[in-house]
Amino acid sequence: ANQETIVKISAASQLMQCSTSVDILFLLDGSYSIGKGSFERSKHFASKLCDALDINSDRVRVGVMQFSSTPWLEFPLDSYLTKQEVKEKIKKIAFRGGNTETGLALKYILRKGFPGGRNSSVPEILIILSDGKSQGTIAIPAKQVKERGITVFAVGVKFPRWEELHVLASEPTEQHVLFAEHVDDATNGLYSTLTSSTICSAVSPGCKIESHPCERKTLETVKELAGIHMCWKGSKRQNAVHASLCPFYSWKRVLIKHPSRCYRTTCPDPCDSQPCQNGGTCVPEGLEKYHCVCPVGFGGDARCAPKLSLECSVDLLFLVDSSSGTSLEGFLRYKAFLKRFVQAVLSRGTPAKVGVAQYSNNVTVPMAVGAYEDVHGLVRSIDAMRFTGGETLTGQALRYIAQHGFKSAPGLADIRVELPRVVALFTDSESQDPVAEAAKHTRDQGVFLIGVGSEFLRVELDGITGSPKQTIVYSNPQDLFNKIPELQKTICSADRPPGCQSQSLDLVFALAASTGVGKENFLRLRDFVRSSSLQFNINRDVAQIGLVVYGSRARTVFALDTHTTATALLKAINNAPFIGGSASVGSALLRIHDGVMTVPKGARPGVSKAVVVITDGGGAEDAAVPAQQLRDSGVLVFVVGIGSVQRDVLLRITGSPHHLMHVPSYEELPNHEDFIIRRICEEAKNPVNLCKPNPCMNEGVCVLGNGSYRCECRGWEGPHCESSKHRQRDRSGISTWHSRLRLTDFPKGKSLGKGQ
Repeated sequence: ANQETIVKISAASQLMQCSTSVDILFLLDGSYSIGKGSFERSKHFASKLCDALDINSDRVRVGVMQFSSTPWLEFPLDSYLTKQEVKEKIKKIAFRGGNTETGLALKYILRKGFPGGRNSSVPEILIILSDGKSQGTIAIPAKQVKERGITVFAVGVKFPRWEELHVLASEPTEQHVLFAEHVDDATNGLYSTLTSSTICSAVSPGCKIESHPCERKTLETVKELAGIHMCWKGSKRQNAVHASLCPFYSWKRVLIKHPSRCYRTTCPDPCDSQPCQNGGTCVPEGLEKYHCVCPVGFGGDARCAPKLSLECSVDLLFLVDSSSGTSLEGFLRYKAFLKRFVQAVLSRGTPAKVGVAQYSNNVTVPMAVGAYEDVHGLVRSIDAMRFTGGETLTGQALRYIAQHGFKSAPGLADIRVELPRVVALFTDSESQDPVAEAAKHTRDQGVFLIGVGSEFLRVELDGITGSPKQTIVYSNPQDLFNKIPELQKTICSADRPPGCQSQSLDLVFALAASTGVGKENFLRLRDFVRSSSLQFNINRDVAQIGLVVYGSRARTVFALDTHTTATALLKAINNAPFIGGSASVGSALLRIHDGVMTVPKGARPGVSKAVVVITDGGGAEDAAVPAQQLRDSGVLVFVVGIGSVQRDVLLRITGSPHHLMHVPSYEELPNHEDFIIRRICEEAKNPVNLCKPNPCMNEGVCVLGNGSYRCECRGWEGPHCESSKHRQRDRSGISTWHSRLRLTDFPKGKSLGKGQ
């Protein structure tokens, strides 16, 4: 039987019950040919059968005999009248050993009947568990037992001799010969036979007994020709021998398979109706329940309905590389991905309009943007795309799409509202023509570019899209299909105003890297910082980001002015180490106050400053004082609490409930990214104080005045008291350098206050 049928047989066996007046006697082979291990398996099989029996004095009675050289009554049918008692007694039966005298055991039953039975007033069932290797005659006593009306099941153990089991079993033998090693199958077979003979009731409506192909296996000793050798034989002549060629044979044991038919009960499978949609896999749970294992992007309900939705107003064109570099296999993989993606995110009311194009030496557009009538029509267009081969002219394709890719479908040109235009490029091959200038030209035309490709293409795709945030790479073919949610999110980002892209900010993340957090969750925190950083315009004039990790100690991974490009920043975040040990939020904030959020380490006067602590609350008790020091220096302190945290402890760190955000679990952190970054950016728009934190070094005093500040230095000179050169003294002995810094020297939109 195939695997699906085997599963159905096993499931049906779990539901089988026999609740009728019947006497059942187990006859266990305890001979040396069975051995102790197989004897224990025979006991397990007998015990398993008892699970489906309604054992009591009026219904099913069970007794057990063991046989080897002689038969031995373990317990009669009237000794134990509950299921638990019978199973406990079977468990305690000891292996006896001896010859396999099956015939003597059958003669014992013929002479004394079923010990403790009800004298043939109820059906009698004899279940023989043996390897079928009897050392005496069995044919006559077996026939006599069956002639008395006893139903005989012969259950093979170990590697049985099937011919003998067929002699022992009742007719038809296909329904009365079973194999103990496959417990669920044998249980099903036994009760299927009892059901068909009306001894036991049917399992449930809809279940039926069917014939299935099966195999009987055994080990047999076979004679094989080993070779032919010279030998000498006697002769009729006196004192004479003659040479001859003689065959030599060897004996070995081989596994023999005998094809057969098995009669088993199967019941309707809840997965037979194929309830899981969109490529979901149905997993049965018994005969009535199931659950669906859904592909990425599906799972909106129990039957794998689409979970995502493209609820953004964009014109979207998929541009698929069908060149020789991508290969036929890669092209078909992208087609399969696109079909699954549109089925997952598009619905009748989706505001986005989608089209499909492919390229190699030339560009073709099988489906113009918005020209399809429904999702099925779009899927058919994707199916109709054919692999072309040829060169990978990505630059040429982008220029073509910028000019021709978003022309309105006939009949829509006069009524379409101008929407953000998005191109999602799918390629597995480096461009064979100049692509950087063509990509910039396309972006300058207002097209939002997204690149999807293999990991080795990341650098080229970053150059095409103009932002790592718009590049999606996958590590292996299956991983591509895991990128459906990321692509959906990236597409819709074109329909949103830039979050913090124009926000001037000095931002430091403090990540818990303690043993309590664990390495797996730390990697989730690191990924969150990486993703969040993409929402800022990283350069010295707009946004700077620093990173501190803390566990048994606090460590600065990089300072504010270390990385001035998004690419360098993302690479550095990936190298942030896991530390372990006990967490101390206070030590992290102290390090940020003394060695990160300072002018020598890149903090810029006149720019908003914020620290974001991400913690599960561990080690936060010592953080109130250093957090206050940061706030006194004009630094906003945000806390993202994960899981069950003590809110009052975290509030002492932030100083404001507006700066405290809660996330239910580490797994949920990416879903809260936009909210967290938006809150930081909103709060960071408040006026800043040029003297907080103090830009003056070496204990210099910062003095505000007329839209600028100056540093009053003692023993030092320079704009920030950093130099001993060009010393000038005033009458008080204080060396003063009036800063030429004014409001116009700082990022646009920032105002100055006298304190925060």
